[in-house]
Amino acid sequence: MRVVGIGAGGHARVVIEILRLSGGYELTGLLDPRRELWGDRVLGVPVLGDDGLLPGLYAQGVYHAFIGLGGTGDTRPRQRLYELARGLGFEIVAAIHPQAVISPSAKLGHGPTVMAGAIINAAARLGDNVIVNTGAIVEHDCVIGNHVHIATGAKLAGGVTVADGAHIGIGATIRQGIRIGSGALVGAGAVVVEDVPDGVVVAGVPARVMRRA
Repeated sequence: MRVVGIGAGGHARVVIEILRLSGGYELTGLLDPRRELWGDRVLGVPVLGDDGLLPGLYAQGVYHAFIGLGGTGDTRPRQRLYELARGLGFEIVAAIHPQAVISPSAKLGHGPTVMAGAIINAAARLGDNVIVNTGAIVEHDCVIGNHVHIATGAKLAGGVTVADGAHIGIGATIRQGIRIGSGALVGAGAVVVEDVPDGVVVAGVPARVMRRA
C-alpha cells in the first residue's frame, strides 16, 4: 500500500516507524511547507514538497496518507490537514504500534495514531484522527471526540469524555466521569477533578482555568 505522509517533523518520524513495524506500507514521500526540508530525507523517506502536491500524488495512484503533524497545544492544524486529505479522497491509515494494548470492545474511529505502550480499555470509543501518545491510558467507557490529542503518559480514568479538538497534556490525570470541553487544553501534569469548559486552558493540581485557549 503506497502512503504519503503530510508533515515531516518529529511526529512523522514516530508514525513512519509504526508503519514499518506494522508492515505492508510503501512510504512514497512526505509533504511539508518548510522549503528547507524539500529534497531532504526523514528516516530515509524523501520530502517531496508541500501539500499542494496531494492532488497529483492521488492521480498517480497514491490513495493513502498519514498525518505527520502532532497536535501540541493546538489540534487545529492537524485537523485542517486531515480534512484536506479526506476532501481529496485519501484514506487516512491507522497507525497502531504493535506494543499498544487495545481492548477488543473498544471502538476506534478513522485514522487513529496509537503509540507504543498506550492502553485503550474496554468499551472506550474514539473519534476520527485521534492521537493516543506513548504510554497514555484511556480507561473503560471513555468517549473521545474527533481530532483529540492525548499526550504522552496522560491518564484518563473510567467514563471520561473528551470533546472534539481538545488536547490532554503530557502526564495529565483526569478523574473518572469528568468532561473536557471542545478545544480545551489541559496542561502538562495537571490533575483534573472538575469538568472543563469548552475552549479554555487549565493547569495545576488541582487544575484551574488559566485563560481562553
